[in-house]
Amino acid sequence: MSLDEAGLDLLFRTARTPQGWRDAPVSDDTLRQLYDLVRLGPTSGNCSPARFVFLRTQDNRERLRSALSDGNVDKVLSAPVTVIVAHDPLFFDRLGVLNPEPGLRAWFAADVGLAEETAFRNGTLQGGYLILAARALGLDVLPISGFDAYAVEDSFLAGQGWRANFLVSLGYADGPPALPRAPRLTFDEACLLL
Repeated sequence: MSLDEAGLDLLFRTARTPQGWRDAPVSDDTLRQLYDLVRLGPTSGNCSPARFVFLRTQDNRERLRSALSDGNVDKVLSAPVTVIVAHDPLFFDRLGVLNPEPGLRAWFAADVGLAEETAFRNGTLQGGYLILAARALGLDVLPISGFDAYAVEDSFLAGQGWRANFLVSLGYADGPPALPRAPRLTFDEACLLL
């Protein structure tokens, strides 16, 4: 079984980064449904290190202002929701629930570098699942890397100890993008068949 043409269009071919947002809220039920899809995506050893902070109010999105690069301020502040895609460096404390393999927690706890690399890699993977799941639910998606992660961590994540990776604004696009899709590398430019 595979997605039909309409599904592939929705996720990839016609999906575009919005340049503006309609004044239409994203419900808490939609955000819960979104996470319920994201959490099903595979991670190594089912480690599931990603953590998501959904900024739904204008006041909370406004707290991001000073951390954003100038080109992202209006896009983020006008979005109905902006998600801080983060990861928990101590994700391994939950492995007793997520993976029954004995000694797995101790393996990560004994190697900070391995734990950080695993958390970052798999948390990023889960952030990609968030983007695709949001599109599958009919949301438009704006991924953002132009921001000060340390400022976001100080303002939103300090109490949790989580690390910010990237931001994703969610909502419903206000019309089609003004510019055509930017070029992408071809298979021969980006891939090797060995």
